[in-house]
Amino acid sequence: MSAIAEKAHISETDYLAWESRAKEKHEYIAGEIFAMAGASERHNRISLNIAFHLRLATRGHSCRAFMADMKLRIASHRIYYYPDAMLVCDDRDDHPLYKTTPCFIAEVLSPSTATTDQREKWLHYQDIPSLRYYLLVETDRPSARLLTRTGEERWTEQTLDREDIVTLTCGDAQVTLSLDDLYEDTGLLA
Repeated sequence: MSAIAEKAHISETDYLAWESRAKEKHEYIAGEIFAMAGASERHNRISLNIAFHLRLATRGHSCRAFMADMKLRIASHRIYYYPDAMLVCDDRDDHPLYKTTPCFIAEVLSPSTATTDQREKWLHYQDIPSLRYYLLVETDRPSARLLTRTGEERWTEQTLDREDIVTLTCGDAQVTLSLDDLYEDTGLLA
């Protein structure tokens, strides 16, 4: 006789309490918890490059830059993700464990996360009213795609070329990014 495995569902409150004590990071999707895989050195360098430029652009402004340790809560889907980088410009978004109103999210694509970042997360991120920019950055080659909200439910997509410099406006901050900025010290640009 075969046994049917039951997945235990956990509340958001219990997840937040448990996650605050966990040694590794876990994402939460509608009652289920998923362990996050570790990232490569190149993945970390790209994430840090993005966060560095976000932080530079927000000095003296009301926007705040965050890296991979700050959760993003999407209440409408009962989800908590850990984006690689995000920018939040709403002063009311002040929960110490998670943010809910990012203007910009960046995900660095690794072999284990690329499909999730490009499909599942993208579907959920589109439901965040404050989100204006979603940046997807490859780790194995210098390639990045920027999705920009142009209307309530309309997005445009731009694949960045080496000559491109994009300016992202969030709140009172402007962030300027290029492929050189994203891939600095990764060994991918000559």
